[in-house]
Amino acid sequence: MILFALRRFLGFAATLLLAAVVIFYLLDLLPGDPARFTLGITATPEAVANLRAQMGLDAPAHERLLSWIAGMLHGDFGMSYTQRAPVAALLWERLAVTLPLTVMAMIISVVIGLPLGIISARARGKAPDTAIMVLAQLGVAVPNFWFGMMLTLVFAVALRWLPPGGFTPWGENPWLSLRGLVLPSLALALPQASILARVMRTALVDVQGQDFIRTARAKGLTMGEAVWRHGVRNALLPVLTILGLQFAFLIAGTIIVENVFYLPGLGRLIFTAISERDLILVRGATVVLIVAVTATMFAVDLAYALVDPRLRERSTP
Repeated sequence: MILFALRRFLGFAATLLLAAVVIFYLLDLLPGDPARFTLGITATPEAVANLRAQMGLDAPAHERLLSWIAGMLHGDFGMSYTQRAPVAALLWERLAVTLPLTVMAMIISVVIGLPLGIISARARGKAPDTAIMVLAQLGVAVPNFWFGMMLTLVFAVALRWLPPGGFTPWGENPWLSLRGLVLPSLALALPQASILARVMRTALVDVQGQDFIRTARAKGLTMGEAVWRHGVRNALLPVLTILGLQFAFLIAGTIIVENVFYLPGLGRLIFTAISERDLILVRGATVVLIVAVTATMFAVDLAYALVDPRLRERSTP
């Protein structure tokens, strides 16, 4: 297991380094000068040149890349061009909103999606199965920002149970902070719960026809007991894959949902930084997103190995 984890970690580190290099050069190729954008179109060439020197933009690209990567290894993501603040501090402040939002959405999607998938598989071909699959299809088809607007109309405007938007800092009132994330997390979670329900149903239906389920039935277990004790674990492999991909989608989806609910999270920060051409802030935020996604996939690989020991054996020379 240790060898398996080490190999996966080395792949994780290589992926992160390659992604950082690609991000740097792609953003560097974008048209427009951050210094010119900051000073405005009326700025003189001398003022633009001086600001470029202050920003470090006059150095060769490879030197700026190495300096940026070395700084990140020490926790220094640079200084934001437009906000005149350390990028690391800005990212940490916004992650305090985005990470709880993403985790809440993931938990909700699992709590809703997996039980519905199990129920649907157990009632295959019956009315509950049909109803759940119809709802799941609707959940997949409808975008999360539409869910956000509908949830706001019902629970914030009509019932007045939850705030329609905005965010109270955690240090002021954690309860209000948590209430402010309920509707956005539901908007993110419902489409993902629909996908999980469909995947879990398909995987469990396939598992129910396997020999080990028939063996368990022959030993006296009911179908429900056999499925719960043996089938669910074997059906978890495709579900784990979807969970890893969903985490990446949820983080990306916060860009839209955070703007719908006026949340000061990482998504809104990236949106603002792109519009203001704050490249160093965009780079730092993008790297944080890539770290979160690749770390999630690394955790999924480890979960694979725990669920199915055969994967560890295949990785051993």
